Amino acid sequence: MKGLRILQGLVLLCILLIPVMIIVFLKTFGNNQFDIPVLYQYGVEDAFQECNYPDSIQHVIPDFTFTSNKGLQVGRFEMEGKITIVDFFFTSCPSICPVMSSEMERVDDAFKDNPNVQIYSISIDPDFDTKEVLESYAQKHMASPKWHFLSGDKEETYRLARCGFVLPTFDGYGVPDDFVHSDKFVLVDEFGRIRGYYSGTTREEVDRLIVETKILLHGK
Repeated sequence: MKGLRILQGLVLLCILLIPVMIIVFLKTFGNNQFDIPVLYQYGVEDAFQECNYPDSIQHVIPDFTFTSNKGLQVGRFEMEGKITIVDFFFTSCPSICPVMSSEMERVDDAFKDNPNVQIYSISIDPDFDTKEVLESYAQKHMASPKWHFLSGDKEETYRLARCGFVLPTFDGYGVPDDFVHSDKFVLVDEFGRIRGYYSGTTREEVDRLIVETKILLHGK
């Protein structure tokens, strides 16, 4: 009888320890396996000569303000405290942009109910992509209110793409086939630090972006 009571006590102790063991496992395993790197912690090297990045300083997205498809002024200030997913595109793009925008629809849908995540799609052809054109494009892609389509001064836009988001971007001077821009979606944390690049034309890469955005949200 005494041995049975001891056995029952040991079983109860094990049951009580299980939640503790799970918590410890999740904390240690989660931190080790799913740490999202902070890019450019010691500055940006081997990028674009005109950018004049400061040495040995954490790179963050610089200040900017553009006009959205809703006519709002949206930019760096609105990124504070939120996770922002950014891409550069233009509405008349004949190649990768339609695929990128379709994939961004999935991202938008994944976080449409989360106030801590937003999307910036920034036009590299602001002469053509007026507020009205961007609004029509947003409706075509069933964009939620947190998916902002932005356009601004052309020179500032290209400098922001190259020097801020560290993405190759070149002016096509009105000829759609001559514009050059990256297919990358950029994940930016609530402090304006770049946390990752993901191909916006590859479903698996966009899936990874969604997962890693959720991990960043869990750590907020």
